[in-house]
Amino acid sequence: MGSIAHAGDDPFVVHRRLLFTVAYELLGSAADAEDVLQESWIRWSAVDASEIREPRAYLVRIVTRQALNHLRTVTRRREEYVGEWLPEPLLTSPDVADDVELAENLSIAMLTVLETLGPAERAVFVLREVFDMPYDEIADAVDKSPAAVRQIAHRAKSHVTARHPRVRVVRSEFEEVVGRLVAALNTGDLQGLMDVLAPDVVSVADGGGKARGAAQRPIVGADRVARYVIGGMAKAKGALAAVMTWVNGEPGIRMELDGQLLGVVSLAIEDGKVTRIFSIANPDKLGRLEVEAAVSR
Repeated sequence: MGSIAHAGDDPFVVHRRLLFTVAYELLGSAADAEDVLQESWIRWSAVDASEIREPRAYLVRIVTRQALNHLRTVTRRREEYVGEWLPEPLLTSPDVADDVELAENLSIAMLTVLETLGPAERAVFVLREVFDMPYDEIADAVDKSPAAVRQIAHRAKSHVTARHPRVRVVRSEFEEVVGRLVAALNTGDLQGLMDVLAPDVVSVADGGGKARGAAQRPIVGADRVARYVIGGMAKAKGALAAVMTWVNGEPGIRMELDGQLLGVVSLAIEDGKVTRIFSIANPDKLGRLEVEAAVSR
């Protein structure tokens, strides 16, 4: 993108944060989203921008189409993935949480649910629910009629709602629960950890076959999860520390070994208890956790 860095009035530059967010929401991978933006820039640079009446909509359409093409490729790749596949986490500014809709839809929990949608359904859901695009613009982006898009949108929303009921957690409560979890992890307090977990908590780990100790199947139940976590930390060779951070618009946890990033934990919280734990330790997915990601709607 270096060749366009000086072109501050270029619509692609103006809307780049939005375009990255669209691609990331569709793919669950920042690396893949950057590839899509590169491909989209090549296509954008080949058109006469002065003839485009609505550059934002036009660019979203290009990015959506490139992301859909990309999805077909990465779906095959993910079928061969070792263990559970989770989205690539982003370090985000606490300010992202101020846009509640964006933060909710950026969350690892939501992106994991979006993985269960087909490509067209995912694109329609994201463009409608996250970016509030009109049905006719979505229809252009996914090459379907507005009537078909309305049906897809309804079906996709029902699917997502059934798997990810909207439970709004105020920021202070979220931070308080994460703070308690961090304290329990840093002191090896098994009971303190149990106290913050819902009885039916589910822990999912993504090590990609490259992280020692990452469970390849979900672990269910507070007792099993707590003992697994505390037992794993006790085996660490070095100083293991949990540090609160911001992941995908929500408070999360960095796990560090001797000061080096080991993994990141994202959480779903309901009624003051942790209901889902998403642990991402595949080193290939941790590169975006040192610099805040530029996301927007």
